Amino acid sequence: MPKWLNDAVFYEIYPQSFYDSNGDGIGDINGITEKLGYVKSLGCNAIWLNPCFDSPFRDAGYDIRDYKLVAPRYGTNADLANLFDKAHSMGIKILLDLVPGHTSDTHKWFTESKKPGKNEFSNRYIWTDSVWEAPPQYRLECGITDRDGNYMVNFFSSQPALNYGFYEITHPKWQLPYTHSECKKTVEALKDIMRFWLDMGCDGFRVDMADSLVKNDDDKIATGKIWQDIRKMMDNEYPECVLISEWSCPQRALKSGFHCDFYLDHRGNGYNALFRYTDDENGELKSFFGGKGNGDITLFTNDYLKRYLESKDYGYMSFFTCNHDTPRMTRYFDELQCKLAYCMIFTMPGVPFLYYGDEIGMKYAENLQSKEGGFHRTGTRTPMQWSSGRNLGFSCAPGEALYLPVDSSADAPTVENRLEDKDSLLNTVKRIIALRHSYEDLHADGDFEILYAEKNCYPLVYKRGKFIIAVNPSCKKASAPVSVIGNDIFLIGGYTLSKTSLTLDEQSFVILSCD
Repeated sequence: MPKWLNDAVFYEIYPQSFYDSNGDGIGDINGITEKLGYVKSLGCNAIWLNPCFDSPFRDAGYDIRDYKLVAPRYGTNADLANLFDKAHSMGIKILLDLVPGHTSDTHKWFTESKKPGKNEFSNRYIWTDSVWEAPPQYRLECGITDRDGNYMVNFFSSQPALNYGFYEITHPKWQLPYTHSECKKTVEALKDIMRFWLDMGCDGFRVDMADSLVKNDDDKIATGKIWQDIRKMMDNEYPECVLISEWSCPQRALKSGFHCDFYLDHRGNGYNALFRYTDDENGELKSFFGGKGNGDITLFTNDYLKRYLESKDYGYMSFFTCNHDTPRMTRYFDELQCKLAYCMIFTMPGVPFLYYGDEIGMKYAENLQSKEGGFHRTGTRTPMQWSSGRNLGFSCAPGEALYLPVDSSADAPTVENRLEDKDSLLNTVKRIIALRHSYEDLHADGDFEILYAEKNCYPLVYKRGKFIIAVNPSCKKASAPVSVIGNDIFLIGGYTLSKTSLTLDEQSFVILSCD
């Protein structure tokens, strides 16, 4: 395990929306390089960069046309190499977004694979043996190429699935076992792509849909073996580089070779219960941080603790404030609620991720027309808001030329106006991240124990080494039968201590040092 990961705090950057350095209306690599000082000022010492590779952008870059080429709209390979160098000189790591499960249907591999005659790439993707063969359990595109067969897709129709084989063979005429030499060629091609960027200075990868490689692999046995093999390569050749998975099953992902696995927002899981849960019948927000005091913290603890305990010896489980696929928390919470939620996120074990703009309370933009396959996700991908200047400091281009419109509301938060307020969400985020860096007990591998979490009750109280941490997002005072002797080193709201209890005022958060 690379030591730097234990104290890492990541900043996720959506490149097309972060900063436009050349005035064409879209963010770029050089714009990110210009803003590295800001990233560092937050306390973030690592960046996850969403896909920046050549693409037709049917899915915002998750449909890759050339894995080894930076998309011209973002710059050049030399610009990305310069970003690596400048970031490293400032103590910042850079992870690229690796998309191993599929490519664009305009990738040269696929343009060859779809030809009728046999060639080097005929088995690089999953094809049935006849255009009339279309088993309904698979997502197949039918009858749209000259090749006599239908091809499998992972997500959109423009994203043909790469062929890593099948674990259980149900159609032997066209399904190859994952041990087949043609499937192993796909794995080696993936390693080649990874080496290309690692040799240039990349510090690892966040892996998109990491569990999607081998098909008919419900328990992910074969998929796990592939990642174990890739991890072995990285440990031997690039021991300081890391793999982080989009899997949300750390019990499997970490044992399969990943250093970290995201705790994703899935309906019914613990993350959802903390921040997103709504009642299906009336749409009422019933998350623990929702403010009304009608959340159930045990929906979180029962889910999270099982995952944490089964995986903590293998790597880290990672919280995020939001990501490019989910609505920003401001869709549900006001600024104070966001402060409380983020303070919990940055004091939990594992490696935390901050999504660009969340630190200033950027809004989720409702009812935007879908852009590049974003659909409901588009509202989370709007330009970063830097200042009161033109286009809120994102770009000097005409407004109609922007990748997406900026927030036009009079109270739009910006870095400029939030820095001026010492109690702003931005300054709160900076303080809590600085505190995390200051104490090993708050690092990724620090001890963790739940001290109080009762069904339909507040507050939540947990222990990280010598620190007792408590949060009460509800609108009423709440007490826990926890005896604490200590001094607060971080406080939002108020609290009182007695010999037998810890009481938090409404909407409060405290870290107590118990030396």
